[in-house]
Amino acid sequence: MQQADKLKVLPFILAGFAFLAGCAAAPPPQRHPAYLHALSDLRAARWLIEHRPGDWAQTGEEVEAVRQIDAAINDIRKAAFNDGKNPNDHPPVDENPDHRGRIHEALQYLNKARADISSEEDNGFANGLRDRALGHIDGAIRASRHVFNE
Repeated sequence: MQQADKLKVLPFILAGFAFLAGCAAAPPPQRHPAYLHALSDLRAARWLIEHRPGDWAQTGEEVEAVRQIDAAINDIRKAAFNDGKNPNDHPPVDENPDHRGRIHEALQYLNKARADISSEEDNGFANGLRDRALGHIDGAIRASRHVFNE
């Protein structure tokens, strides 16, 4: 290969090295343990609100709480990573036939989830999703509390 031909190929070789260096420098996606805890807590709260032993009729507030929880789960999954779990999956939760007791327990899980994701994020995109998720969790908490006012 002559010197002129080598000079023509050089920019392509340099571009290839730059591309490979950029790929190697990209950090792996981070897993957020606090977000994993929040997802677990939200799934438990969702199950407690939606699972009704016996012949309970689901109230409008309970439907709204589940809707808000689903929205929070979706935002957290986008902010951290997609864990691929069904929102109906949940950690084992003791069966509690008392309706008010179940809602009270769900509120405890919602408050834990809120605390889990409340810390500041380094990533602005994740911050926006986290803030939306916090808003949805707050909406689920409000809707769940209204069950006690019926």
